[in-house]
Amino acid sequence: MLNAEIVSADAYQVYREIPVLTAAPSAEEQARVPHHMISIIPVQTPWDATEHYHRAMQNIRQIHARGKTAIITGGSGLYFKFLSHGLSEAPPGNPEIRASFSTCSTEELYARLLSLDPAGAAATSPSNRRYVERNLEIVLAGGKPLSFWRRNWQKKPLGPGWTITRNVPELDHRIALRAARMLREGAVEEVAALGPCSSTAERTLGLQLIRSMLHEKITREECQAALALATRQYAKRQRTWLKREQWLRELPADENSSTRQLAERIMQELKS
Repeated sequence: MLNAEIVSADAYQVYREIPVLTAAPSAEEQARVPHHMISIIPVQTPWDATEHYHRAMQNIRQIHARGKTAIITGGSGLYFKFLSHGLSEAPPGNPEIRASFSTCSTEELYARLLSLDPAGAAATSPSNRRYVERNLEIVLAGGKPLSFWRRNWQKKPLGPGWTITRNVPELDHRIALRAARMLREGAVEEVAALGPCSSTAERTLGLQLIRSMLHEKITREECQAALALATRQYAKRQRTWLKREQWLRELPADENSSTRQLAERIMQELKS
């Protein structure tokens, strides 16, 4: 039995108003095991990986002081990377540079990154605006290509790690069920009740699709299908990222694998 608490590395589960939309742990799950970095700020608050790192590390130090193990889970690649390998020495967020991006399309920003740092652009998903913006910001603020800053990351992770893998058809089926469940269990009502959001919160997967449905630009069925598609695309980007993180141990799962079985397999590997 592992005496542990969980620290989320998810960029969007930090927001209080959208727990269903972000698939945050339920109250029952949080009562069973303490969770941190979940529903801690309002959607109006700007957020980034550096802020998340500092807040999460406070939690991790407190967990260790209680004699427990901190389990980092989630969610968003850069957020997880900071917690697994330490804070990158890349330039911090620059509000002036980031504000200048607001009038540009993602395609225009990516083209600019491509002209300044072709190798860095090749390693950046051109459709992921958040990463395009951040990588371009790093190049502009630091005056050096992304590869320079990535070399500054410490080589060894802070602890062992696992990635749960599933075959794509099964994963796609689970994603379709998740999209339907989110709409059924309150994501629409969450979005309808939102006021102004920070730029980070605005990029929450599914938020714009549900707004389009609420404005009657698309039907509920179209929204659900588009939400499942967007999630599959995001999952594909995550698989690509995980393949690069070769320090992570693969933990294959299928439709018969229970959460307890997966946890027991990790415990066995920890003991070996």
